[in-house]
Amino acid sequence: MTRKIDTAKLDRLSAEARRAAEERGRGYREQALKLFPWVCGRCAREFDRSNVRELTVHHKDHNHDNNPPDGSNWELLCVYCHDNEHQRLLEAGNGSAGADSTKEKPGATHSPFADLKSLLGKD
Repeated sequence: MTRKIDTAKLDRLSAEARRAAEERGRGYREQALKLFPWVCGRCAREFDRSNVRELTVHHKDHNHDNNPPDGSNWELLCVYCHDNEHQRLLEAGNGSAGADSTKEKPGATHSPFADLKSLLGKD
């Protein structure tokens, strides 16, 4: 017995989750912009009202739900440094770059040609 998936309900839940995340984001972003100088914490680029949209809030522990009112889990980063920070995290997590790339990875367990001779017939 297969159950029919209620796509309308899934769409509603997804939209609500997106809205809630945007509201949370606006809240802590506004707080961070009031708490900290408008300077990127990595490249030291300065921002003003004309380009502050390019300044983002980075969660130091990467947990977007950890938003202490004192801002201790936040740092302001320009969009470029913020993207770079998350890319570094991704690369460190999967071992595709950096120090983790030297680790030996497990070999394949499947051998596609293991029994090829018997499949083709003996000559």
